[in-house]
Amino acid sequence: MTGEDDRDKTARANGPGPGPPGKGTELKDRLKTWAEDLRREIAVLSLAARDPRTPRAARWLIVGAVAYALSPIDLIPDAIPVLGLLDDVLIVPAALWLARRMVPARVMAESRRRVAEGEVAAGGGRTGAVIVVSLWLALALALALWLWPG
Repeated sequence: MTGEDDRDKTARANGPGPGPPGKGTELKDRLKTWAEDLRREIAVLSLAARDPRTPRAARWLIVGAVAYALSPIDLIPDAIPVLGLLDDVLIVPAALWLARRMVPARVMAESRRRVAEGEVAAGGGRTGAVIVVSLWLALALALALWLWPG
């Protein structure tokens, strides 16, 4: 065997080198685009929830969906194969879809324009995460106090 044969074996063992993008790259790009769109849509809906023209039920649905998405606690634990991930993939988008239908079209258009113009950043997850974690901690404390009266 020559040194060239050894390099060929090493290249095959390590996988393909740089080359044309494959299906894995396409999927990764589509998922990245989907995640960016979802993040932007959450920013739009968070603006719409603050608008006084938005119905109260839509506001609660938006807040609940965003809180559930940021929450470390799921209805179905992620440890359960397939079902644990499906709740995140189905519940949050379904709630956001329903909320978009409930918010007046003018409010959604204005909110989208404000996000597109950069008036409001798409995201702000740190503040939302702090709020959600604080709420869960308060709920855990209230439950502990209720279960163990002292």
